[in-house]
Amino acid sequence: MSSTPVRVAIVGAGPAGIYAADILSKADVEVSIDLFERLPAPFGLVRYGVAPDHPRIKQIIVALHKILDRGDIRLLSNVDYGTDLDLEDMRRFYDAVIFSTGAIRDADLRIPGIDLPGSYGAADFVSWYDGHPDVPRTWPLEAEQIAVVGAGNVALDVARMLAKHPEDLLPTEIPENVHQGLLANPVTDVHVFARRGPAQAKFSSLELRELGHVPDVDVIVYPEDFEFDEGSMASIHSSNQTKQVVKTLTDWTLKEPEELTASRRIHLHFLHRPVEVLGEGAVTGLRTERTVLTGDGTVAGTGEMHDWPVQAVYRAVGYFGSPLPGLPFDDVAGVISNREGRVVQADGEPMAGIYTTGWIKRGPVGLIGHTKSDATETIKHLVADVPALERAPERNPEAVTALLAEREVGHVEWSGWMLLDAYEQSLGEPHGRQRIKVVPREEMLAIIRGEA
Repeated sequence: MSSTPVRVAIVGAGPAGIYAADILSKADVEVSIDLFERLPAPFGLVRYGVAPDHPRIKQIIVALHKILDRGDIRLLSNVDYGTDLDLEDMRRFYDAVIFSTGAIRDADLRIPGIDLPGSYGAADFVSWYDGHPDVPRTWPLEAEQIAVVGAGNVALDVARMLAKHPEDLLPTEIPENVHQGLLANPVTDVHVFARRGPAQAKFSSLELRELGHVPDVDVIVYPEDFEFDEGSMASIHSSNQTKQVVKTLTDWTLKEPEELTASRRIHLHFLHRPVEVLGEGAVTGLRTERTVLTGDGTVAGTGEMHDWPVQAVYRAVGYFGSPLPGLPFDDVAGVISNREGRVVQADGEPMAGIYTTGWIKRGPVGLIGHTKSDATETIKHLVADVPALERAPERNPEAVTALLAEREVGHVEWSGWMLLDAYEQSLGEPHGRQRIKVVPREEMLAIIRGEA
């Protein structure tokens, strides 16, 4: 490697990619970093995966913004890897490439009826209410009773966004088309189903407590769903998070019927395993099997079935990664095949100069902050590999933007995002809101080009 900076591309400008860029920029090696993003706007999951009524989590954008605002990391948004540039192009311009494309698909829930009209993936719904430019502007909100399958924070987000009154979302950055869609929502009851017990729920204690403060929405739990085996007790004693979750849920069992006066309700059901979505031509119900804890925190079926009359089902059983052209992919885990961030081929040999970080590396587990330690591991290996990296033939930073121009790819740099950012904030200012998010891709690009 000559004395010129190591040329590194990072594909995916969400938290994982930005943290990786930041850590690499501070490593003991001279680098030139280009950060690619498929969408016109950066920040990935924080912008398009966190519910709008969670401004505390969305504040992570402030820290990510400061990293990119320094100017030592070049943002190239509105560039789609696999369409606008491929792996051969990347190797032409960069000595190393890190893929941090996240996981945006819903994991499968393989039960009969799951493909009926009225059955939805949580990821698609989240993308809609967060104003993702690649999903339709409308969402079919026609059901009065809804089932949400899952026992994590995404399930709580979906249930809360379905049950919350639209006017209570107005102080947030909710897009106008989403607010209008929610105004027509006739929902009265949202049922959340978890196949294991309260001590095995993956809710964060803060998110669960917030659920109890949604105006005119009651949270209802059922004492008969509260069972604790040895594994449950061990979890409660060893984890303060689990202890807080169980305490919050247990406190809700003590509510008297006369206290439940809200016009909308969220029901949390434990020890219910979904076995079939019911209906012919459309969802008319969900069938669950009562489960029982087996002693170690896992469950077994009892054969006792319950049918719940619902007109829509949302599966929130996890996200799943998508394969990327030219890269080995683990179809079972939904991740790029890798060893501690070094991408490996089918024979176990590393692909020279190719790395990964974030959910596409380890799967969709952990909170956003966990991506820092994940990126640190990947960058440690990249820095160790620097002496052996094969040099990219074209080292001028302007060569890649020239190729994008030649291919008529209207890439967006940091200054363009700043224009869109200011525009969204100006939309929100008259209403006392931090911003109102612009949704259509073409409108975003027109603002960035100064055409709006």
